[in-house]
Amino acid sequence: MNRTAPQLATSTLTFRQRLSSTRRGARLARLLAVTELHTWGLQPDVTERAELVVAELAANAVLHGRVPGRDFELALIYAPLPHPGRLLIEVSDARGDRLPHSAPENHDLSTGGRGLTLVTLLADHWETVARSPGGKTVRAELATPSDI
Repeated sequence: MNRTAPQLATSTLTFRQRLSSTRRGARLARLLAVTELHTWGLQPDVTERAELVVAELAANAVLHGRVPGRDFELALIYAPLPHPGRLLIEVSDARGDRLPHSAPENHDLSTGGRGLTLVTLLADHWETVARSPGGKTVRAELATPSDI
């Protein structure tokens, strides 16, 4: 008699929340992300990296992507397979005309500009994509051990 091996659940976990384009909204994005990632059971080192990435991207959305009366959106997508899994962090704002870029090599970091440099160091990959009908999404991807 042939038996099939039991299959592990490989569903993708998703969290999405709109937040006010304020300093309080950026702080709440970080807190919500950490809470959700703890709920999903991600390893502490992944959660800590993700917390810093969310904090930087949310702060940028509030500082540079704010349009009065428009919110920004945080999305977390965790796909445990293939091994290693990946955590995708997306922060979307209403300013498609202001695209982020890493600080140039000779940039004076004492006045700012560390955010995306930090994201570059913590994330395995990041990019900016246009968002319809207007705005942009900054995506950062973190490789994760499949631990759920």
